Order: sequence, then structure tokens, then C-alpha cells
Amino acid sequence: MDSYLGNSLTNMDPWIFGLLVVWSIIWKGWALWRAARLKYTGWYIALLIINTVGIFEIVFLLVTNKKYSEMGSGIR
Repeated sequence: MDSYLGNSLTNMDPWIFGLLVVWSIIWKGWALWRAARLKYTGWYIALLIINTVGIFEIVFLLVTNKKYSEMGSGIR
């Protein structure tokens, strides 16, 4: 007997699944880029491993927003 989660994933509309994948890739890419620019190795590894459909990535971006904007053009 399959679990509820297994059934819900196999019965998911392909469009919804595709949108979730695109959503996740966008947030993960942005967060990984910022972690690399700020030289946050620990965050980079955590962001790379943990998959939360963008939630963890959004939290990281919000937490590091002030630090990133303070560095401004000096990061380039």
C-alpha cells in the first residue's frame, strides 16, 4: 500500500509539478549565487543540499539582504 505522499506526487498535474520545479530552480539559483558572492561556504553547501521548494532559499535571501546591499558594488 502506497503512502499518501507517494500517491499525491504520482497523481500531481504535470503543469503544477513543472511550475514547482521552475520556482525552486529560480530561488535556489539566486540564493546560491548570493552565497557564493558573499563567500558563505556553509550556507552554500546547505542551500545546495536542502530542498524546500524555495522556502529555505527565500529565508536566506531575506537574512542576507542587508549584508549584501552594504557590500554594494564592492563585490564585483
